[in-house]
Amino acid sequence: MTLTSRRRLRRGESVWAGDTGTTVFSAPLPTTVMADVIVVGAGISGALVTRALRASGRDVVMVDRKRPIMGSTMASTALLQYELDLPLHRLAERIGWSRAARAWRRSARAVQELGDIVRIDRLRCQFAARDSLYVAGTQYGHRALAHEAVARERAGLRATFLNGSAVRAVYGVNRTGAIVGHGAAVAHPARLTAGLLRRAVSDGVRLYHDANVIDVDPVRGGVLLSTDDGRVLIANHVVFCCGYQVPRLVPPRSHRIRSTWALAAEARGVLPSWLRHTVVWEASDPYLYLRTLPDGSVVAGGRDERDGSAHADVQALFPKARLLRDDVEALLPGLALRVTHRWAGAFGESPSSLPLIDRLPGHSRAWVVAGFGGNGITFSVVASQIVAAALRGERDPDASLFTLDAHLG
Repeated sequence: MTLTSRRRLRRGESVWAGDTGTTVFSAPLPTTVMADVIVVGAGISGALVTRALRASGRDVVMVDRKRPIMGSTMASTALLQYELDLPLHRLAERIGWSRAARAWRRSARAVQELGDIVRIDRLRCQFAARDSLYVAGTQYGHRALAHEAVARERAGLRATFLNGSAVRAVYGVNRTGAIVGHGAAVAHPARLTAGLLRRAVSDGVRLYHDANVIDVDPVRGGVLLSTDDGRVLIANHVVFCCGYQVPRLVPPRSHRIRSTWALAAEARGVLPSWLRHTVVWEASDPYLYLRTLPDGSVVAGGRDERDGSAHADVQALFPKARLLRDDVEALLPGLALRVTHRWAGAFGESPSSLPLIDRLPGHSRAWVVAGFGGNGITFSVVASQIVAAALRGERDPDASLFTLDAHLG
């Protein structure tokens, strides 16, 4: 079984790059490695899965084809939302009310559980709780948002709908409506991941780089992994946490790859006081989203394209950043931005906006964790719980929401 090709995960200079708090030691991959569980991918998903497996007493080896945290994690804007890309009332139309409400509630719980992990492990990663402001846009107008707020309340999630005049009065945003939500958060994604990885290494986890795994084959009682340079890894179980780079055994119709752009900018003019404790995103496709950093800088993203390789075009960085800057300044009159960082990346997207957390087809001991859409970090928490439970011989009550069959159904 061959894995995906080695395409670039991102371009440009992320605002998180160069931070000394993201340094993690890893060693070159030996010729042969044996372990109970091998986690492929040393980003946020791999780090959270490893933490859960170690808590279950598993001997874990982590491998990555690059240095730790150098993949999609460094391109994240770390808006830690429980709100899915597909509104609750629309997801209910696709998979049924009960399953949709469970997915949304599980996502909301995961954000809170991530906060618990940060507190328990004493991770210095700028984690902070935030409200969310979901403003009407080109895809969903005020009527759809009013309907969505009712659906969220029915599911037990706090949501307040504001009409256009209230949005303008409270937030100074000229939109026809918005939903105010509670339970979001923000973080420094690279520091979060680095903190988890350093703790894992101190707890006995072996972490290796230069490990480009290209094949996985079942062997008696386990799996055998091969790299592109002939090295061999043997384990009882393997978990692929490679972001959007899912193994080719996963049917392509279960997901698609898109490109997205982001910026960080110094705020000039009037920075709304409410923006310091609120993340913002809009009901458009593609949508704009933004948050602030502790120093008052603004991080924004969007301008997505359906071409999954478009992010690799370095010539697009500056024009896309200018468009994002203009989008933010149009949404928040009185605010002016001076762009300091520009970057782009690829991300996976599923029709339901739910992640894939399941065994690879035909491989009972090989798992794949693919966080699709804008909730990759949030659903990495869920994935860590589902996989750890499965390897203990237990079944997570929500596991059926994220299987390959659920994606293809």
